[in-house]
Amino acid sequence: MEVTDHALTHGGKFHADDVFSAALLKIIHPSVRVTRAFEVPENYDGIVFDIGRGKFDHHQRNAEVRENGIPYAAFGLLWRELGETVLRGDCPPEEAAKEAKRFDEHFIQPLDADDNTGCGSQLADAVGAFNPVWDSDRSPDDCFAEAVEFAEGILRRKLAGIFSVQRAKALVERALAGAQDRIVVLPRFAPWKAVLVPSDALFVVYPSRRGGYNAQVIPADFGTSEAKCAFPEEWAGKEDAGLRETAGIPTLNFCHKGRFLISAETLDGAVQACRAAFRKAEARKKTESENV
Repeated sequence: MEVTDHALTHGGKFHADDVFSAALLKIIHPSVRVTRAFEVPENYDGIVFDIGRGKFDHHQRNAEVRENGIPYAAFGLLWRELGETVLRGDCPPEEAAKEAKRFDEHFIQPLDADDNTGCGSQLADAVGAFNPVWDSDRSPDDCFAEAVEFAEGILRRKLAGIFSVQRAKALVERALAGAQDRIVVLPRFAPWKAVLVPSDALFVVYPSRRGGYNAQVIPADFGTSEAKCAFPEEWAGKEDAGLRETAGIPTLNFCHKGRFLISAETLDGAVQACRAAFRKAEARKKTESENV
């Protein structure tokens, strides 16, 4: 669907539904002019949403409902039509479809549900607070414009987050392809769990913002803190000279008491720590199997 340079929504009190719809249209077509009215002019040729009982309205009888039972509001209807197009510029087509669906589930559906049922939403309440109070002389249209600017800022940041996840995925996949000893070394920190948790990698190493390098264990699965291979129990909570003496690695600085993270002054030290942790874990497994 092509976004024209003019669009129409309802006048009067506004809600997150129509405000975020307008923000989405402005992101796609920055020069779009969204006007507000109580009726759709005859032969209007722009996009009409949240009014008029058309494709992007949801007030008519038998309005559309998602498979999970959450009714569509105008924002959800517009996103269903335009979401993949918005994301496709920075995501491969198959990823754009997945991310569009995920965004609908986690961000849009709560707003649509609130608009249709009044179930409550802090974000919807925040947008609604832009409406002029009962005894204000301010123009509702001016307040609507301010609310749209607010929503556009949120929406742009949410979309930027989606694009950043895709960039992280590509970076981590490249690092995984070059991993040795099941240790993935990243050139810089990037969100890595989506790629590395399902892989056979055990550790991930990356430059620390405090200087030096961090190494983290990779969880055995999503939603658990259990590591595929934890750092040794005797390292837990130790730092500096005490840790170096225990581990036998001269550049180690710190091991978290939860045994999921270490820091080292050098990349080589961080990688050595991962290899040592793996060797100790394998030795322990061997001893336990021999004692069975």
